Amino acid sequence: MSRWIKALRAAPIANTGSVARDHLANERTFLAWTRTGLGFVALGVALERFNTMEALPAPLPQFEQEQTKQSAIVLVESGSSCVIYGTLRYFSNLRMLQKGLFQPNVAGVTLVMLTSIAFAAGGTAVVAFGHSVKQIEAP
Repeated sequence: MSRWIKALRAAPIANTGSVARDHLANERTFLAWTRTGLGFVALGVALERFNTMEALPAPLPQFEQEQTKQSAIVLVESGSSCVIYGTLRYFSNLRMLQKGLFQPNVAGVTLVMLTSIAFAAGGTAVVAFGHSVKQIEAP
């Protein structure tokens, strides 16, 4: 067990200049990616759970089961991708900072931009052309 603990502990680094500040910023960025990813996962799970509730009042719209399931899957996969990407980026930055280098995150920014555009286009399409919403009949 102590071998695992030793493997997970990082070696101390001399705090000269902005080394500590850079590593702490890297950790905060990792935590932000993780928080965002877990938020997406929670939203996907909540969307799926909300759709399975049968005792909804009559005025609330209910989306078709397949559309809700697909949306929930996309949210959970997006959240998982955020957590994975944030973890990979954290360790990549850690290695670069230890070498005294920094690599700008062009690929990550581009990926987030394209994903945001896709979500916006998909949301617009659902709102504008979503004919699959039906009203629940009152018993």
